[in-house]
Amino acid sequence: MSAPEIRIATLDELPEGEPRVYQVGELYLAVCKVEGRIYALEDRCTHDDGPLASGCLHGYELECPRHGARFDIRDGSICRMPAHGEVPTFKVRIDGREVFVELPAEE
Repeated sequence: MSAPEIRIATLDELPEGEPRVYQVGELYLAVCKVEGRIYALEDRCTHDDGPLASGCLHGYELECPRHGARFDIRDGSICRMPAHGEVPTFKVRIDGREVFVELPAEE
């Protein structure tokens, strides 16, 4: 069984280097465009649940606006403390100009 997929935006709605937040049910996604590629990760800092999409993007590193923790948007790995763990990332698919995100399968 494949994971559910949802359309979240068009390519034109995602400016280069400016994170955007999208709500899908109870899940919030930080969606970023860097060098023309789209990345999606959970919009929640592992340090204190801060909103990552409200932070600054430094290349491929998204900085939490609260305490400066940084995460690599490509794989969710920690780039700078005080993060406590990796941030979940989500597969992105482009169809024409539409952007789709693959959500976790429901258990």
